[in-house]
Amino acid sequence: MAAPHHVTLVFLAAAVLLLLGSAAAEEEGGPRGKRLLVLVDDLAVRSSHSAFFGSLQGRGFDLEFRLADDPKLSLHRYGQYLYDGLLLFAPSTQRFGGSVDQNAVLEFIDAGHDMILAADSSASDLIRGIATECGVDFDEDPEAMVIDHINYAATDAEGDHTLIAGDDLIQSDVILGSKKIEVLKVLSASPSAYSANPKTKLASPPSLTGSAISLVSVMQARNNARVLVSGSLDLFSNRFLKSGVQKAGSKISHEKAGNEQFVTETSKWVFHERGHLKALNVKHNKVGETNEPGMYRINDDLEYSVEIYEWSGTSWKPYVADDVQVQFYMMSPYVLKALSTDKKGVYSTSFKVPDVYGVFQFKVEYQRLGYTGLSLAKQIPVRPYRHNEYERFITSAYPYYAASFSMMGAFFIFSFVYLYHK
Repeated sequence: MAAPHHVTLVFLAAAVLLLLGSAAAEEEGGPRGKRLLVLVDDLAVRSSHSAFFGSLQGRGFDLEFRLADDPKLSLHRYGQYLYDGLLLFAPSTQRFGGSVDQNAVLEFIDAGHDMILAADSSASDLIRGIATECGVDFDEDPEAMVIDHINYAATDAEGDHTLIAGDDLIQSDVILGSKKIEVLKVLSASPSAYSANPKTKLASPPSLTGSAISLVSVMQARNNARVLVSGSLDLFSNRFLKSGVQKAGSKISHEKAGNEQFVTETSKWVFHERGHLKALNVKHNKVGETNEPGMYRINDDLEYSVEIYEWSGTSWKPYVADDVQVQFYMMSPYVLKALSTDKKGVYSTSFKVPDVYGVFQFKVEYQRLGYTGLSLAKQIPVRPYRHNEYERFITSAYPYYAASFSMMGAFFIFSFVYLYHK
């Protein structure tokens, strides 16, 4: 998650998930802004996907709908970005209008903003290029779609089996929410799926098959910007958010597919309504003291603490985990300690400064699936003992003390015997 994970995404007509239930609405607020720009190639998308857009607005987001080729289109003005997130629902757009192009979209993400990109079988080179720069590659055949002759929706029995009933999702409560039906693997194709042109016969075995095909991919950049790329624009449509589903060969029919829950939960993650961490009050001091020193001495006993909180959707709550570590670092870690938590957000530990002097850093590098990364560093010099800080008599030097005094005693005896012995 720190670096983009390169996966292969190919086209699909619609990913219909065999999940049940609905996501609970969360209150307004969060660590990111609420201004979203929705780019479409046809304003009809605003009504055909109104349920998804309505769920975003119900969570407090301010949506601005624009045609992707609008000549007045711009992402920033006077050096400031106008939006906090981008929904790119214009798969067939050959070029953007105004001052927006592929580089402008990538710079938008590099600035720490989030994006949802939805493609389909008409995806242009522009959309493919943006997805590729985010680490997601499309099938080289522009006519290719995901075909699955086993795990398709029963309503597509007479079709080309590109209407897939998929349930192989990522295993992450942070991304999919804790109210999902089961522990699942964001959305991979089944082992029986492959990528090909459904209108032509296969002349050779397909190069993309099974779990190598990702129907929906997510990426979190090192700056904690989040991107979701879907191979299906219909995944977000009212038709598939509200319709029922029955998997081919199964007698179980669901009155409502899991698409609504899936797109709601993943959009919460993309727009930082879940899985966002922040660190506060990084402190260090000598044991028994409270003030932070400007320098430590070798072999000093010190304490280190930091507060970590997680956005719950409504407020900041203490983050509880047992895998947060701190490094005392100079070129390489001299000390690596796990931080213990009081379950109120405070993580702390204590250790002895190593017997090496130089310029050290307290470093916390925390990366966990689905969460924003934490990278904390605080520099502190470590000095050796001053000449008057050493012990007067060092235990390990006693043999040398004994040798010196025995030499002086032997010389005195020798001198006395030499001078006075007849």
